[in-house]
Amino acid sequence: MTDTPDLDTRRRRALYRAEHRGTKEMDWLLGRYAAAKLPGMDDATLLHFERLIAISDVDLHNWIIKHDALVDTTFEQDIYAIRAFHDLTIAGH
Repeated sequence: MTDTPDLDTRRRRALYRAEHRGTKEMDWLLGRYAAAKLPGMDDATLLHFERLIAISDVDLHNWIIKHDALVDTTFEQDIYAIRAFHDLTIAGH
């Protein structure tokens, strides 16, 4: 028997982590996105999101707000999805 938390518990933890980043702006950017998207995430998608929210606020904020700052293509689609969710998209992105 494993001690891995079930999917709903992981979703709740991820939501808490997304909503309590340390800065109000990141709490809002990631928290609102997570609240809307987490309920539909399967195990693999949730694991990827958990890796995303483990990244520092400074890096995530720059990737989301400064459209030329994204350097890690592992999370490129996630950043585009967060930008689109908040209507922060620009032409070509």
